[in-house]
Amino acid sequence: MGFAGLYLSCNLGGKRKDLTPRMHTMSVKYEIIIYWSEEDDAYLAEVPELPGCTADGESYGAALSNAEAVIEEWIETARELGRAIPEPRGRLIYA
Repeated sequence: MGFAGLYLSCNLGGKRKDLTPRMHTMSVKYEIIIYWSEEDDAYLAEVPELPGCTADGESYGAALSNAEAVIEEWIETARELGRAIPEPRGRLIYA
């Protein structure tokens, strides 16, 4: 599977939204893990505290920016569904 373009995804309890990029205004305080994926030929960004919250990008910076946007979408979707939104806990994984 190769990288075919920007992909933002929000999967919350079986309800999946494919997202388009937009300006994000919130201050992101959730941990974001970014790594290179050979399989996807892109950087992937995962937000462990928000299940199903992932993004990708052609560069590290693009993946980070996309993750910030998808965090907002995840929270918006959770609110629409009446689901609890986890409080950011800061750094979860130690290298």
